[in-house]
This record gives sequence, structure tokens and C-alpha cells, in this order.
Amino acid sequence: MKSVKSTSIRYLFLLLFTLGAAWQTSAQSPDNSFVNGDLLPNSPELSPRGTYGVGVRTLKVVHKDQVDVLHQKDGKNPLYDRSLTLEVWYPARIPADKQALVTYESVLGRANDPKRPLVPFTFAGRASRDAEPDASGGAYPLVIVSHGYLGSRLLLTYLTENLASKGYVVVAIDHMESTYSDAAGFPSTLLNRALDDLFVLNEMARLSAKSSNNFLAGLLNADNTALVGYSMGGYGALNATGAGFSPQAVKMFGQLAQGSTALEVRSMDSPAYKASLDPRIKAVVAFAPWGMERGMWDAKGLAGLTLPTLFVAGSKDDVSGYEKGIKAIYDGAVNADRYMLTYVNARHNVAPNPPPAVSFQAGVSADEYMHYAEPAWNERRINNINQHFVTAFLGIHLKKMDYVKYLDVPETDVAGPWTGFKPRMSVGLEMRHAKP
Repeated sequence: MKSVKSTSIRYLFLLLFTLGAAWQTSAQSPDNSFVNGDLLPNSPELSPRGTYGVGVRTLKVVHKDQVDVLHQKDGKNPLYDRSLTLEVWYPARIPADKQALVTYESVLGRANDPKRPLVPFTFAGRASRDAEPDASGGAYPLVIVSHGYLGSRLLLTYLTENLASKGYVVVAIDHMESTYSDAAGFPSTLLNRALDDLFVLNEMARLSAKSSNNFLAGLLNADNTALVGYSMGGYGALNATGAGFSPQAVKMFGQLAQGSTALEVRSMDSPAYKASLDPRIKAVVAFAPWGMERGMWDAKGLAGLTLPTLFVAGSKDDVSGYEKGIKAIYDGAVNADRYMLTYVNARHNVAPNPPPAVSFQAGVSADEYMHYAEPAWNERRINNINQHFVTAFLGIHLKKMDYVKYLDVPETDVAGPWTGFKPRMSVGLEMRHAKP
């Protein structure tokens, strides 16, 4: 009888625990609809939103007189202006009688590809368009987010909104010639990712000056910045922060870009490269960074990365590679205090929002669903786990919070669940940590 009673009590406790977690999720979604970033009942401890309301605004900035590597003529690259659309999420004052919901507009497909025509769609977010900024937290840390190729500034809204609710100003870039809507030659992406990141950092510093008439005036501290990048965004973030490209990368770029030498300025041997490194950047999060399998870095280049870095990878990544790709970057960044979170059996899609509903519709190419989906993982669960670990990592390095216990976990959960995870819920994950 004692054993039966004990089992019943444990079952009742588990049931109440599950119902409590479910209530937390449904409290976010009174209409019973799931919005990207909402909590599953098994989400880890740091996944929930913070205490700030979230506002969102769209900005456009122009990076003038940049090398137009796609229109080389007579061995020379003309100059052009790079127009970048930015989405900015920030702590905001939301009136009590106003529901914080926003409709984002995006597209599926690929520009100029008849097999994947552009399909406009909308999806919901938990933010308030053009809301009044909440300056009560002082000047907030800045997080710059860079999408993959192809991608958009709205690819990681589950994370950008979440971070803004925790007291960050988050700006995501539409990288010109690298979005679904304006896809162009790959050399543009190879050259411009890091340059776009550094330009946007300067623009955010300019717009946040107290003398600025912009809504960002006094709202962020550009001297306390992190870069977050996915795939080609990770490639660019690493290069922007010390991982200079190899001679092989410069040679490959020239072969792709009709002999252009424009990438040399981002190579480890370039004095201009070393001078471009910006001390305002304090940390890096690189989701599935591309490039190592193609020789974009050698040992010297990887040794140039000295900032704290969180890598996130799938052990079956078939785009960036794992053992000779992401893990090789992690292993080679010998001068950085670095972590690597691995989703066992995941492929490349360890960063985006879940597949949008429109990708299920008849007549839409299956490639659109698979652009977002993970075959062996629940994408919403990946989102919650990413929210947890990015919160911990940025909390440590941008806010000086005592979150080390959430990162310094055993490599696997064979001895029990990781700190911050519910029982049985850290299965399928691996965490590595190496110091300089």
C-alpha cells in the first residue's frame, strides 16, 4: 500500500506541475493561438519573457559608397549605396488596456527563381508597433542580429522579442542582396556581412546619441554590444570580431567574383582588418556558422577570435558541417572563452522561427517548409532552449548577471537534468566549454 500511495503522490505532483506549466503557456495565449516564442510546458528556466513590454519599429539606413562586387567592369569594382532595412525591438511602455500584438510581413521563396516564387505571408508577434520606449532601465545593451542566406530580419522573432523583454535593444538586419526578396550573387554576401554588422553598430551609436531626434536617443549603450548571427550571419559575426579570413578564402572569393580582391580587407593578414575590430562588441552568439568546410578560416584566423562566444550547432548539419565545420571553429578558437551547444541529430535549422503556416499550403514548394524545419526536433522546443541559453550567455557578458550555472553543465545529462531544465528534458543536448 505504501508503494502505491507513494506512486500516486508522485503522479499527482507531476500532473499538477504539468498543468501549472500549461497554465503559464496559456496565460501568454488567451486566444489559444501559439505565437513564435511562446513557452512549451517543458521550456527551461530562463526561456520566459522578462518584465519589460516590447515595442518594435522599422528603420532604413544607407551605407554609402560600398564596393559593388557584383558589377565589376574592366577589373574594377564600382561603388554603390547599400540600403539596409532594420527591425528594432526595445523595452516599451504598453498601456494596460492594449494587447501587445504585431503583424509581421514576410515572404517565402527566392527572388528570380521560378521553382520557388515569392509567396507573401504574415505572422503574429508579441510586440507593439511604434510603442513608447521605456527608459526606466537606463541605456540598454545592444544586440545586433544577422540572418542566413537567404533570410530576413524577421527570421528569429522568437528570440528578438524575448531579449527585448529582458532589457536589450535588439536590431535585426535585412542584408541587401541576401534576403528572400532581393537574392543576388553570393560574393555580395561573402564580402558584406561583417561590413553591414559594423556599419549598423555605428548607426545605432549615432541614433542613440542624446542629441539625436530619433526614438533611440539615450535608449541603448552601443559600447556594450553583442552580435548574434545564423549561418552566413554567424560567418559575418565571427569575421567582424576577430576571425580574419584565410588566404584560401581570398583566393576562392576572387574565383567567384571575376578576380576581385575586395575580400582581402577582411583577411587576417590585412592591417585594415585588424584596425576594423571594434572594442564595443563584447560577446558573440554564432548559430550554425558557415565557412569552415570551405576553408574560410585557418588556424591563424580562428586564433584571432578572443571574445566570449556561444556556438549553437546541429550534430548532423549538412550545410555548415559539424566535425569539420562548426566544431572545428569551436576547437580552433583557442584564444576565446567559448561554449558550444549541440542539438544531437539536428541539421542546419537550429536558429529560425518554426515553419510558417503558409508553408503547409497546397501548391507551395516543400522547400519552403524544409527551409525552417528540423526533421528530428520540435522547432518550438529549439526556440525555447535557445531563449534560455542566449539569455544566460548575454546576461553574463552584457549585464554581469550570475548565470554561469546555466552554462557550466556536464557535457550530457547522463547524470541527471541540466541546471534550469525540468526532469528528463535536457536529453538530446550536449554542451562543451573551453577556455583560452
